[in-house]
Order: sequence, then C-alpha cells, then structure tokens
Amino acid sequence: MELEFFLKKFVTFFVEPLGMVLSLFAIGIYFVFTNKINFAKLFLGLSFGLLLLFSYQPFSNFLVKNLENQYLKYDYKQQVKYIHVLGSSHNTDNSQPISSNIGDSGTKRILEGVIIHFRTPGSKLIFTGFEGETEISNAKMNAKLAIALGVKEENIIINSKPKDTKEEAVFVKSIVGNEAFVLVTSATHMPRSIKLFKTLGLNPVAAPTDFHKDESAKFFTAPRIIALKNSKMATHEYIGIIWSMLKK
Repeated sequence: MELEFFLKKFVTFFVEPLGMVLSLFAIGIYFVFTNKINFAKLFLGLSFGLLLLFSYQPFSNFLVKNLENQYLKYDYKQQVKYIHVLGSSHNTDNSQPISSNIGDSGTKRILEGVIIHFRTPGSKLIFTGFEGETEISNAKMNAKLAIALGVKEENIIINSKPKDTKEEAVFVKSIVGNEAFVLVTSATHMPRSIKLFKTLGLNPVAAPTDFHKDESAKFFTAPRIIALKNSKMATHEYIGIIWSMLKK
C-alpha cells in the first residue's frame, strides 16, 4: 500500500499541468544541447503552449465547472447522524493561529462541516487524514479548528490513519454502514469521492464547498497563476477518475 501510494503521487506529478510543462521543457533543453534543433523547437513550443493553455482562465474554468456543476450546494435539511469531512493539507507552525495552520480548502471543508453540524441536532463530525510530512495528523488539526469554533469534543470522531480518499471511505463504512451521511469535500473533488464511496456500498449525501468556478471569466484575458492552479486541481481529479476506472 505504501509503495502504491508513493508511486501514484510520483506518476501524477508528470501528468498534471506543471509536471507536464516542466518535463516537455526539460526534453526540449536536452535536444538543444544535443543539437537536434527541430526536436528542441517542438518540445519547447509544446511546453510553452501548454503553459499558456493551462494558465488561460476560460480553459481552466471549463475544466473546473465540469466537475463543480455536478453537485449543488447542500440544502441543510437532511436528518443524518454523521457528517464526514475529508482531509486536506495543513502545517504545524506554532507561530501561526490554527485558522492559518490549515490550507484554504481544508478550512472551507471544516467550516461547512461545522455549519451542517450545528444545523443538524444530534449529529457527529468525522475527521480523517494522516500526518503527511508533519508530526500531527490532518484529522487532529481539523478537529482542533472545529473545537475552536464551538463543536464539543464528544461530537467528534477522529481517524489519523487514512492516506487517501479510499482509505477514508473504508473507515467511514465501518461506522455508518449503509446509513445515509453527509460528505463534505471540495466541489472539484466531490464527483470522484461520491463515485468511490458508492462503489464501496456507502450512501453519501453531497455537501460540496471550496468552489473555484468563475462565472465572470472573460474570453480575452492574460494568463493567470490562479488559472494554472485551478487547471492543476481539476486535472488531478480527472486523472483520479480515470485511474479508478482503470483499476476496475
């Protein structure tokens, strides 16, 4: 499992926008030094073209919208017992407040989970996620922020072992069985998560958050770093969906 996890992360880098652009650029530079100018022009041109494409807001917005439009925002009317907030990124820098220790997507997931919890009497929050490159798990960090926002400790369930969405789903299945529960994650990540959870026999109710689509995106616009970031995020999800289909 460890080898598969790290192999997946390694391969994913090279098929996502930044890794793809850097790989093509490196190949182009190699051909420059080996004096194969036509090949050099081809690969350097491809790297530059892809960089422009993935940084072009209308294109990145197209990639993101196709994922985010699949599930509407939560209606806060479901009577469920469990609310599962998927893990994300974090740091453990003690010079920062807890609100800054957790990444933007993670903070939004926690906030949405807490809002749903307060609007659903008798519900419990489930946080999952391993420690990554830190000494504290993402699940514990997320729970820490939820407690700071007023959630009682007895209404929180933590599992610090899951390293990916599949492991998170397996754990939740051991708690909820086939009972309906609310699943909170980023809107781009929701389609892949729902498919995975349902494949394992779970019955999640989608509560997407952390939206990145921009309805005001203009056709004539200069390349933007935020567009490149959104393209990376969306491409990561498409790769994950394709990977899960291949594994079947």
